[in-house]
Amino acid sequence: MNNQWEDRYQQGQTGWDRGAASDNLFYWINNKILKPCRILIPGCGNGYEAIALAQQGFEVVAIDIAPTPVKNLREALDAKGLQAEVIQADFFEWRPDKPFDAIYEQTSLCALPPELWSQYEDRLFSWLKPGGQLFAHFMQTGQDGGPPFHCEIGDMRSLFTEDRWKWSKQHNSGVKHSKGKVEELYLLEKKT
Repeated sequence: MNNQWEDRYQQGQTGWDRGAASDNLFYWINNKILKPCRILIPGCGNGYEAIALAQQGFEVVAIDIAPTPVKNLREALDAKGLQAEVIQADFFEWRPDKPFDAIYEQTSLCALPPELWSQYEDRLFSWLKPGGQLFAHFMQTGQDGGPPFHCEIGDMRSLFTEDRWKWSKQHNSGVKHSKGKVEELYLLEKKT
């Protein structure tokens, strides 16, 4: 999978890259739902959210499988005099040295084929402290295939089961993507 994503960066086929942090991130921060803590951003890409969180005083760990965005993020952090741990690795194989207070999940789930979703949910669960928060952005494409893959909310509730996760009500930030894609925002908490 590494070559697939690196190839896209090398060829400039990064339609998901907004060039700035998502307004969804600022929705969570401005509403005081997401507060400074130790936070993981899986599939960070060029890391605009990592930069924004580092500027807000978060202890940020960002991971991506592709070397190009990892290099870009490290250079951007250095240029701004900011600190974050940036890791180039396959998150299915990576193990953190300690658990996280929060995970910002915006792009990884919808980029993965659905047959890997269960394995990914297990990684997210293992990376969080008991009571840790998952800031989930479930992509709604209304289409078959992907990426991005459609993350039907009923399917997400079956994936993130209530015996492991406490679901919030849906949060609306009003951010939409091109071509009719929408992210539905939910805050999930890892049960103890």
